[in-house]
Amino acid sequence: MASGSICLYPQLSGTGGPSSFQQKLITSLEQKGIEVHFDPGRSDVAAILVIGGSRHLTALRQAKKRGVRIVQRLDGMNWLHKKTRTSWEHYLRSEWNNHILTTIRNNYADGIVYQSEFTRNWWNQVYQSAPVPDTVIHNGVDLERFNPDGAGKPPEDLIRVMVTEGSLYGGHERDLLNAIGFAKSLADLSKREVELVIASKAPQQLLTSLPSYANMKIRWLGIVPLEDIPELNRNAHLFFPAEINAACPNSVLEAMACGLPVVSFATGSLPELVQGDAGKVEAYGSDYWELEEPDFTAISRAGLEIVEKQTFYRAAARKHAVAFFNMHVMAQKYLNVLIP
Repeated sequence: MASGSICLYPQLSGTGGPSSFQQKLITSLEQKGIEVHFDPGRSDVAAILVIGGSRHLTALRQAKKRGVRIVQRLDGMNWLHKKTRTSWEHYLRSEWNNHILTTIRNNYADGIVYQSEFTRNWWNQVYQSAPVPDTVIHNGVDLERFNPDGAGKPPEDLIRVMVTEGSLYGGHERDLLNAIGFAKSLADLSKREVELVIASKAPQQLLTSLPSYANMKIRWLGIVPLEDIPELNRNAHLFFPAEINAACPNSVLEAMACGLPVVSFATGSLPELVQGDAGKVEAYGSDYWELEEPDFTAISRAGLEIVEKQTFYRAAARKHAVAFFNMHVMAQKYLNVLIP
């Protein structure tokens, strides 16, 4: 590559998908001997990767004047605030964040990386195509950390369904209700007890209003450390991605890397990610863009089939993750876009 460093902007923290992506990219690029930092003003910057957006546009404007290449990585856009009852603060913040993303996309970026074909089509439909070249790069997973070996195995006396989401705040009530509905439908169909294990954070008011059933129980973990996720995945029979219209959820890739099959509704990027025998993706059965209640019939049948053929589907899930979601391959694809 050309001489110079790579700037990731802005610097992220926390447990969410963007910060997880940033850390994986740093690890992979540094293993290639590439210096990575968070200062767009450095004179040796060869390229800047904007992860989502930043309200600090002055730094990008100055870098662009110096001729530094700017690539924007785009997630999905904020949309739930238009479909649910929310505060004015949340509504305005969501609209402002969309405005920032669009401003960088149309005025600062020299190239765009979308996390999925779904994401690219969504942005192009709402805001038309960006005036610069674009590509799709799916997220990657650390295949050494997330693997089928080690502590944890599914129980024999019940069916365990794993859900991992960064947050269930901000209009994601339907996501949680869908997870509960799937678990209840699976329990009714299988005539077995189902345990729904949820690693996420949610409003207390939402948690206290959840329904309870004799044949389905919920185990709420809150936010758990990343190092605990592999064992939790190995402890389950199924992984259920709760978020509707997810751009490219890391949790799905981590589950498959651990050999945990995925059963999902066909929304967002899930049909792109879960293919072959890594799991099953079923029709939602109603208008998910309007957050309508889905039809659980097909997805519960799919889930039961996976439970009954665990050895086959677990091996296939791991194989699929290894073939398509290696984080080091992902990093090389980003490098090719940053330094073409």
